[in-house]
Amino acid sequence: MFEKLDSHGAQSCTLFNFSQAGLHAVLVIDSTVLGPAAGGIRTWSYPDEAAAVDDALALARAMTLKCALAELDAGGAKMVVLDEPELDRPRAFAWLGARVEELGGTFRTAGDLGTTLADLEAMSRATRFVHTDEGNLSRAVGETVIRCMEACAQARGRASLDGLAIAVQGCGSIGSAVARGLAGKGAKLVVADMDERRSDALAAELGATAVSPSDVLTSDVDIIAPCAKGGVLDTELASSLSAWAVCGGANNILAGVEVEDVLIERDILFVPDVLSSSGAVIAGVAQSVMGLGDFEPLLRRVGNKAALILQTAHQRRERASVVAREVAMARIDAVRAQGSKTS
Repeated sequence: MFEKLDSHGAQSCTLFNFSQAGLHAVLVIDSTVLGPAAGGIRTWSYPDEAAAVDDALALARAMTLKCALAELDAGGAKMVVLDEPELDRPRAFAWLGARVEELGGTFRTAGDLGTTLADLEAMSRATRFVHTDEGNLSRAVGETVIRCMEACAQARGRASLDGLAIAVQGCGSIGSAVARGLAGKGAKLVVADMDERRSDALAAELGATAVSPSDVLTSDVDIIAPCAKGGVLDTELASSLSAWAVCGGANNILAGVEVEDVLIERDILFVPDVLSSSGAVIAGVAQSVMGLGDFEPLLRRVGNKAALILQTAHQRRERASVVAREVAMARIDAVRAQGSKTS
């Protein structure tokens, strides 16, 4: 376990066990250099505890980079809850809320894949450090995704998203927010969800085309927007894309780093999801940690940063994710060095 933490560079990994509620959970705090660690709670059916730890480590590091790129005074963390048959959710999440409160604000959290509003509300009765306004967070993610898509369009000489065909995978709170925002920009939409009732309803609302979840990412469109679970784009799928850009609201969209090499070879733009999906943490941290009443300027700057990273990656023939990481780590290293000088 310690070798795994060393290889990831994470600060800590805490295992939570509450047998009376069938709860097993993992909290990884990746970094607190820039401020308290922020990250959502994912509830998922993992094959084993090792897979849960690995997911938490990867997601926590993504949150560290996301906060640094978004110019937030926060580091990264992630909690994952193993969704097991014996899990008593109301009791389990209330107990987790008390554990988060004991951390005194070192960890700030909100919802993520598989965690419901009821789960968050159960936590909120025991802690001040959980954000339950999912609608506000989803709308903020929708805005950062769209601003990053606009950066893609500009990189290809398009003035706007008007008339572009865009496929949105996932019609949950984030995917729906992205689709509604794109409809307002004049995009032609293709949508899909594992729950076809949700995709059919969203398509009817927006005048979009609903397709099978297995077909959405290979649709004949300009841009694909994965907005559900991560790891959906592997090398085989990347080789068969019709789109010329990938920009979504999901975390860790690519199944592996080698996928981005395929995208580069095929001249397909990729906006790292640490940028495109950063709206939620901006909305949460800007208000609760930084005390900002208006966080719109931070949302707008995400698009500018995406444009710069895409341009730099193109000039260097480098992965955009590598460039994004360099920008994020430069800020973290500068703050760490400043702290060393003043301590």
